[in-house]
Amino acid sequence: MSARHPSVGLDAPAPAPDVQQAHPGGGPAGAGRRAAGAVLGRVGGVVGLALLVVFVFGPLGWLSLRAFTASWAFPALLPSRWTLSWWPRVFANAQLAGSVRLSFAFAFATVAVAAVVCLPAAYAFGRYDFPGRRFFLISLFATNAFPQIGLFVTIASLFYTLKLIETFLGVVIVHVLGTIVFMTWIPAASFAAVPRSLEEAARDVGARPWRVFARVTLPLAAPGILVAMIMSFLASFDEAQGTFLVGAPTYLTMPVEMYSLVLNYPSQAAAVFAIVLSIPSVILLLGVRKWVMGGYLAEGFQLR
Repeated sequence: MSARHPSVGLDAPAPAPDVQQAHPGGGPAGAGRRAAGAVLGRVGGVVGLALLVVFVFGPLGWLSLRAFTASWAFPALLPSRWTLSWWPRVFANAQLAGSVRLSFAFAFATVAVAAVVCLPAAYAFGRYDFPGRRFFLISLFATNAFPQIGLFVTIASLFYTLKLIETFLGVVIVHVLGTIVFMTWIPAASFAAVPRSLEEAARDVGARPWRVFARVTLPLAAPGILVAMIMSFLASFDEAQGTFLVGAPTYLTMPVEMYSLVLNYPSQAAAVFAIVLSIPSVILLLGVRKWVMGGYLAEGFQLR
């Protein structure tokens, strides 16, 4: 008697879904849309690059050419005669040379005062949670929430009463007001990013609080503090309106002298001085490029 085995029924494989129906973006129409998007992306990139060249590198190129120009008449694209005579003329001017020294003096003094005033506050904002913390953090933007010229006019009126007009201290105070955000927010984010476990480990082996701060917290937060100091230095170095209202005519820095150069000197002299004014900014930004691109500047304004 032959054994019979029941037949096992196998379901037929389901038909493959239509790719074009499963994916609305597929098929010739979807490919056309993707191609059009790629073309628009390339066109947008080219337009953005062109705008960058025109509005950023264009003025820099014009300054570079104008500083070495002896004769340049419209509609010529390049100067007809070149010269280096404008550079010694600018540096031979005692008033302009003095403004260079004043700009550096005010910038270094501003960074020092801002560090003393703002870094302790930044440490408190970064390491402690206390009532009103977010309110005080946001209120630091008050100096940038209003037109600067209005704020400086009010400060000048107050300084006239306090006899701080045309004083070194008065100008430094004005410059420090413009650096509070940089010197508080960025270091605060750096202090907040320091792992507390490292500080606790240092305390466990007997390190005192000041030693923990000097050997653990401060070195880890140092890149962010350095970025904040560079940004504060540049903000002070380029400040003009407040310096003019509070310091003129006794203290005339390089940005303030630019007004006089544009109005009273040939454009070649103004171009030379503008290049000299931009050199410290370029050098310092290149020096901290690694940390700026590393996100310390962006993290400072994402502090919670």
